Amino acid sequence: MLPLVRCGETNGEAMTKHTATCLIGAVTIGLAATACGPVSEKAEATTTTGAPNGAATAALLPTPADVQQSRGPDDIADGGIHLHYQVNGAPDAVMSAYKDALQGKGWALTTIISSSGGGGGGATYTGTHGEAYGVFDGGGYADTTYIDVCTWAAKPANPDCSRGER
Repeated sequence: MLPLVRCGETNGEAMTKHTATCLIGAVTIGLAATACGPVSEKAEATTTTGAPNGAATAALLPTPADVQQSRGPDDIADGGIHLHYQVNGAPDAVMSAYKDALQGKGWALTTIISSSGGGGGGATYTGTHGEAYGVFDGGGYADTTYIDVCTWAAKPANPDCSRGER
């Protein structure tokens, strides 16, 4: 907030020294306000523009239903992020629902592997969303499924999505 500068006569005296002081103060405040304006605008432009990173792809990701625990996002190689979820539900049903949710957010997915049977199972998908690249790996047993999600702004040379603590 800028301080108030009053210019004018004081106690009926003619404006002399007070006028000069007032004008210098007003000019100083005006210059200070002008100097601050462009810096603020530049800072805003810097934060809203630029190349997307792994964290920016987090907005493209749905959260699985019935999450019991989650960790992340953690930074990984090549500017990516890693998220880890523990979900209440059978692995094949959870991964099928998560695949549908990803596709609903605009991800084009390829199934790398899927398995089920004996109370366990899971799936691994890779996908793109524009330039963004993701690896979605999940599996478990009975009513507990673990999902690891790794995303990058662009496909890295080695899209390694290590599994989180289970």
